[in-house]
This record gives sequence, structure tokens and C-alpha cells, in this order.
Amino acid sequence: MPAMSVNPVTVQRREAKPSHPSPWRSRRKARADRGLKRDAVIRAAARAFNARGYHNTSLDDIAATLEVTKPTLYYYVANKEQLLFECFCAGIEPVRAAFRDARAGGADARTRLRAALLRYAQAIASDFGWCMVRAEDQDLSDSMRAHVKALKSEIDQAMRRLLREGLADGSIGACDPKMTAFALAGALNWIAHWYRDDQSQSAAQIAAAFVALFENGLKPRTT
Repeated sequence: MPAMSVNPVTVQRREAKPSHPSPWRSRRKARADRGLKRDAVIRAAARAFNARGYHNTSLDDIAATLEVTKPTLYYYVANKEQLLFECFCAGIEPVRAAFRDARAGGADARTRLRAALLRYAQAIASDFGWCMVRAEDQDLSDSMRAHVKALKSEIDQAMRRLLREGLADGSIGACDPKMTAFALAGALNWIAHWYRDDQSQSAAQIAAAFVALFENGLKPRTT
């Protein structure tokens, strides 16, 4: 599987490319939609941070991608720090939703964990993956960093809960839930270091391949 064999050390960062037309240059309805514009700012920033790194990306760079001036960005965010924080939140929210859905599901725990991990992997392989993994290491305020840690802890605890439920219902083989959760999250998070959306496999295909490996390892052993 070519995409999984990529050496992360040799991956070259690429220039950020807009995934959608700038809403400031789009149809009239889009031009009037503040929410759409704010989402476009956050996604453009995520792509720029992923391509160049946080410290090597300026608000001018992001504004140029969107074909607007830097002052325009201040209608939507206070500064670059808040922009990184919003990128993290945008990326992590689908993962939180995945684990909320998994908790409410009626299937066995391994099936519910698999569904949540698929959505986790796809989020990491999205435009927001780099921000999800690296935001905490950047120059965030204490309050923002604490919020990032709290959300990451929420995901970790949800994963451990499903692993414990799987041990209880027999759908998951013997394992240490804490260590297994760390291993799963660590492997999934590493996708953000090497995956680029111009590779031969889509985010969904990468997610399915990774989760299939994990799922086989979590199956109960038969004698």
C-alpha cells in the first residue's frame, strides 16, 4: 500500500492550496454568509499550517490564499493564535461526535470502537489533522492549551471506556485499556505527519486500512 510506506522524514511540505473557491470571490449568497466565510478562513489556515508550519505561516499568507486583505481576517479571529485554536476545535469536533455516537450505539463495543476510529482516522487525514496533533506544541495561551488538553483527554477516556466495555462483553481480547488507547491514538495521530491529500489513496481508504489492522489485533483469541 504505497501511501502507508511513505517515509515521513522525506515528505516535503507543499504550498497550501485552496480546497474551495474563496467565498469572497464566489456567488452572491456566499459573499453574504459570514459563517461560510469564517469556515473558509479556518480551513485556509489549517491548510497553510499543514503546508508550511505554524511559525512559518503569516496572516498575510492566509489572506492571500483567500484573495482578501489581512484586516478582513480580523472580522473572524482576533489573531493567529486564535486561528490555530479554532483549527484544532474544527478538527476535533467530528471525533468527539464519533465517540458520542459510539457510546449511544447498540452494537458490541468492538464494532462501536471501529466506527469511532474510522471517523478519528478520517479527521486526522483531513485538512485539520496537523492542527489536531500539533496545536498543543505551539504558542497557545495557557487557557487555550488547557482546553486542548481537556478535549484530548475526553477522547482518550472515551476510547478507554469502549475498550473496557469490549473486555466486559467479550468482543475485545485481553488488553490494558490505557496502554491500548495510547497506542491507537498514537498510530492514528501519526497519519498527520505524512499523509497528503494528493497521494494515491483517499483519507477514507487510509482510515479503513489503519482501522483494519487495529481491529484484527483487538479480536479475542480463540484456542
